[in-house]
Amino acid sequence: MKINGRDYRALWIEKNSVKFIDQRKLPYSFKIFTAKNVDEVAFAIKDMVVRGAPAIGAAAAYGMALEKDVKKSAEKLRATRPTAYDLFYAIDYMIDKIDCGENGFDAAREYVEDIIERCKKIGENGEKLIKDGMKILTHCNAGALATVDYGTALAPFRLAHGNGKKFFVYVDETRPRLQGLLTAWELKHEGIKHAVIADNAAGYFMKNNEVDMVITGADRIAKNGDFANKIGTYEKAVLARENDIPFYVAAPISTFDNKIKDGSCIIIEEREKSELSEINGKTIMPEWTAVRNPAFDVTTVDYVTCYITEEGIIKK
Repeated sequence: MKINGRDYRALWIEKNSVKFIDQRKLPYSFKIFTAKNVDEVAFAIKDMVVRGAPAIGAAAAYGMALEKDVKKSAEKLRATRPTAYDLFYAIDYMIDKIDCGENGFDAAREYVEDIIERCKKIGENGEKLIKDGMKILTHCNAGALATVDYGTALAPFRLAHGNGKKFFVYVDETRPRLQGLLTAWELKHEGIKHAVIADNAAGYFMKNNEVDMVITGADRIAKNGDFANKIGTYEKAVLARENDIPFYVAAPISTFDNKIKDGSCIIIEEREKSELSEINGKTIMPEWTAVRNPAFDVTTVDYVTCYITEEGIIKK
């Protein structure tokens, strides 16, 4: 993505440290977060300096390369985010490569370049689904920020726009962390027409024939096709089926976890109260207010029209 005239990735290696676009600061300011060791990489993942399953996997790969103690590094990184499967996929990849004698930095770079190429192919495959004049809804952020480059759900937008197609994107704001603003920030820089809407406004636009398709990313996909994604995705899938709107999931093969049979096996991360009770550090709820804050939900395979992957469009 091009920011202030310079091409950036969501994260990269520079002088034995990992540089991140600090997603906690966007879209109001553009800051770079530097991690010099695996503990700081783990913090970046846990505190959502970096987020999005493929980008988390890339961060873990780079974090493993920074340390000599592979086992201890793996344990620290595995404890950061339980839902995103790419995290565990990347850790296992790095352990295998390092055990076989490959240099950690070389292995990490290979992993990251492979993820970027996979996302580009997702864009090429998904772009074919987008027609001129379409209005498309997406939920959360599954663009370059979430995947190092190109994106998963946003990759088809980027490629379609580059091919001259005219379309419009409805962007769910995605409470409580308002990650739809990250999508809007990316679309603005890509020059793609869009509007941010409240999460619970999606049904209104669907019912009024304002949405032609839904495309989301995924954090983990079970063997049977059930998948976990940002909280609220299940609601969008139900609404899409009720209104006869196709619902697509864009994800690389590294997000498919064939070790779990279905969505009931996916661990759902529940995050701290402050994400709901505060906005920009300002408390908006009385202290006594009880809060539940699951970060993801699971959508069953029955609601999915197709999966857009680097290997093609896979029907359920």
